[in-house]
Amino acid sequence: MTPTAQPHATHQINQQENTMHRITTASAAPIPAPPRWAVAAGVGAALAAAWWLSDKAPYPYAQRGLLDVPLPFLTADRMDAVLQPRPGERILEIGPGTGLQSLHVAPQLGPAGRLDVLDIQQEMLDQVMRRAERDGLATIRPTRSDARELPYADETFDAVYAVTALGEIPEPDRVLREAARVLAPGGRLVIGEFFDRHWIPFGRLHRLADAAGLHLTERRGPSPAYLARFQPCTVGVPVHQSERLAHGDRDTNGGEA
Repeated sequence: MTPTAQPHATHQINQQENTMHRITTASAAPIPAPPRWAVAAGVGAALAAAWWLSDKAPYPYAQRGLLDVPLPFLTADRMDAVLQPRPGERILEIGPGTGLQSLHVAPQLGPAGRLDVLDIQQEMLDQVMRRAERDGLATIRPTRSDARELPYADETFDAVYAVTALGEIPEPDRVLREAARVLAPGGRLVIGEFFDRHWIPFGRLHRLADAAGLHLTERRGPSPAYLARFQPCTVGVPVHQSERLAHGDRDTNGGEA
C-alpha cells in the first residue's frame, strides 16, 4: 500500500465502525402485544387440549358434574322419540353415569316397569340410586358389571340403551353382541354418541351393528352427535363373519364417519 492510500483506508474503516456502532446501539422497536381475542383463543385451545388428553375411560367420578349437562342433539325429547319407552317395559341402561337419562326414562315405565342400570363404577351406581331415592323412584335396579359380559339371561329386555358410554368400553363389538343377546324378540337398542375422545362415528357403529346382527331402524342427528336405533335382524349373521368384520373394524381408523 502506498503512503498516500493509507490515511484514506483508515478513514473508511472508521466510518464503517461508526455505522456499526449506531446500528448495534439503536433501541429495538417494541413488539406489539397480541390482541385479546388471540390470547383468549390460545387459552381456549390449551384448555381444550388439556381436557382432550386428560379425558379417561370410564368417565372419572370426580368429574361427574359435567355428566348432568344436556348435550346438543341428545335432548330428552329426541331420546324419547328414538327409544320409545312404554309403561310396563323392562329396559337396560349401560353406563348411566349420574343418572341424567335414568331419572328421565324410569318414570315413563310406570310402577309395573323396571329400569336396570349397569356400570363398572360403583360410585356412579350409588349416585344414581341416591337421586332415585330423592325423586321417589323405586323401579331402578343397579348392577355393577362389565358390559362386555352382561349378567342377564337371553331375551330379558324390551330395550337397551347407552348414551355417550359405548365408546368408553373396550371392544364395543362385544357390547353390541351382548345387547343383541339380551334383547327380547322385536326389542330395540339405542346408541347415543357425542364428539369427544371416545366418540364412535356413526359409520363405524353401523358396521359394528351389522356384524352383531343388528339392523338400523332410525337415526337422528349428525355423526358428531347422534341417536341411532337398531333391532335384531330376523336372519342371523354367521359367527365367523361377525368376528371377522368386528376385528377388521378395530384395525381401521376410528375417525371415519
